[in-house]
Amino acid sequence: MERILIVEDEKRVADLLKAGLEEAGYSTFVAYDGAMGLRLFRSNKVDLVISDIVLPGLDGFGLCREIRAIDRNIPILMLTALGSTDDKLDGFDSGADDYMVKPFDFRELSARIKVLMRRVNHKEERCDRLTYADIVIDLDKHKVSRAGIDIRLTPKEFALLVFMVENAEKVISRIDIAEKVWNTHFDTGTNFIDVYINYLRKKIDRDFDTKLIHTKPGIGFILAVQP
Repeated sequence: MERILIVEDEKRVADLLKAGLEEAGYSTFVAYDGAMGLRLFRSNKVDLVISDIVLPGLDGFGLCREIRAIDRNIPILMLTALGSTDDKLDGFDSGADDYMVKPFDFRELSARIKVLMRRVNHKEERCDRLTYADIVIDLDKHKVSRAGIDIRLTPKEFALLVFMVENAEKVISRIDIAEKVWNTHFDTGTNFIDVYINYLRKKIDRDFDTKLIHTKPGIGFILAVQP
C-alpha cells in the first residue's frame, strides 16, 4: 500500500483528503504544520507528499526544500489557494513536482497522484546518464555539465532539460512540456513555461557560442545544434 503524507493546516480539508485517499487505497499520515510534516517525513516511509503552502511556522516552500534535501526523487504535490504564476514558479523552484489550486476536483487530484507515482516506479528503467552535443546529465546525482563546466539547475529546470534532451531535435510544444514536465494542462493565461525556458537558456546557452535551445514561433521549442 502506497503511503501519502498530507500537510494541511485546515482540519476539514485534511480530513477530506485523508478520507478520499484512504478510500482510493492509499495509507495516509496527516500533519497540521510544516514542522510536524517534516518530522513525520523523517520518521516514516513515505511515497508521496501533498502539502499546502500557507502553513504555521515552516511554510510549504520551506518544507519542500527540506524534503528535497533528504530525498531528491519523492513526488511532491502542492495544493493551495495561491494560484498566480509567481506562486507556481516559487513552488516549482522549491522542488515541487506538481501544483493544484483549491478548490480542486478529487478525481483530478487522484489522476495526478497516479502519474507522479508511475513516474517514480518507472524511473529505474531509464539509464543513469543522458547526453546531447556537449551536455551531460547525471540522472542519479542530478548534475548537469556542458563542455565540462558544471551548471546548477533548480529541480524544475533540471526536469525540463531532461525532457528536452530526451526529445532532442524534435519540436516540443508548450502543451507537451506542461503535460510531461508539470503533469498539468497548459493554461494559456500564464507564461510560466516561457519563463522556465528563459531560465534554462541563461544557464545552458548564454556563456557558449553554440546555442542549443531555440524557439519555433507559434509552435514551441527545440533543442538542437542547428535549429
